Amino acid sequence: MSTLSSTSNPASAPGRRRTKPGSGAPRKRAKGRPVWEEPPTLIGRFGKSTVLTVVVLAVVVPLYAIILTSVSSEGAITRAGGTLVLVPDGLSLGAYRQIFSNGVVSRAVVVSVVLTAVGTAVSMVLSILAAYALSRARSVGHRFFLGMMIFTMFFGGGLIPGFLVVTSLHGYDQYWALILPSCISVFNILIMRGFYQATAQEMIDAARIDGAGDWRILWSIVLPTTKAVTAVMTLFYAVGYWGSWFNTLLYMPFDNSKWPLSYVLYEYVNLGAKMPGMDTGGATVQHQIAPPFAISMAVVVLTLLPILIVYPFLQKHFTKGMLTGAIKG
Repeated sequence: MSTLSSTSNPASAPGRRRTKPGSGAPRKRAKGRPVWEEPPTLIGRFGKSTVLTVVVLAVVVPLYAIILTSVSSEGAITRAGGTLVLVPDGLSLGAYRQIFSNGVVSRAVVVSVVLTAVGTAVSMVLSILAAYALSRARSVGHRFFLGMMIFTMFFGGGLIPGFLVVTSLHGYDQYWALILPSCISVFNILIMRGFYQATAQEMIDAARIDGAGDWRILWSIVLPTTKAVTAVMTLFYAVGYWGSWFNTLLYMPFDNSKWPLSYVLYEYVNLGAKMPGMDTGGATVQHQIAPPFAISMAVVVLTLLPILIVYPFLQKHFTKGMLTGAIKG
């Protein structure tokens, strides 16, 4: 009886080593089991932690240095070699007080917010309509228009023809010239088209049987089931408009009362951190109370701040929108 019980228990068999769950003892990988399903080793965990730490430091340290430099005195910047300050010394908000004192930055913030809101709305409406039309196989000429849009991703007319078109339409020194020439991204449309094509055809067929048209299907079925990609594309367009300055350089370079914040930052950096004056000549303020480099970093902080505030609220949609549909099977 004792012999039977000892041989029937695999753990008590001779030459077999008993291990406790979670003891860290080496285990043989099951045949046919993928490597990524195995528990991570000690070296693997250490390597991942090291890489993640380096990536976090590469992002946090420059941001910390920019914020600290924007509130540093001229002496601290001089002791740092005229570059970014890493050790707090002589903190002051003089740079922020100065950039808001002449009204240029205050107006630029308002202009950037309005341009970003209007431009993002226009871009999303056009992109959604184009992506939905291209996702319907029975739409008229969808292959032709799809081919033309993809063609523009690789071949363009160039800077001079675009400038001539905008100026011939009286867009010089007009706000719409900062939005319409770059309001469509073919890459974003193709991503949205792929999501719209993945919408369950049964739901669309059922809606058509109930008498719904394309507008109703788009609004009540396609958009609610693709909220993730909509949030991601909205973020992409908003970041693009918020940081865009080149169109201002082309079509609105003289009137600083119309400049967005990104172009004000460009002027700070390009002119050696000199503040644009109230006139269009770009004269500097007579009485500077903050070091020029601190003023430049303060404008950088103001430019980055809205994105840092908005991104955490869209981060979950960003992750889902980029991964959903990317893994098949």
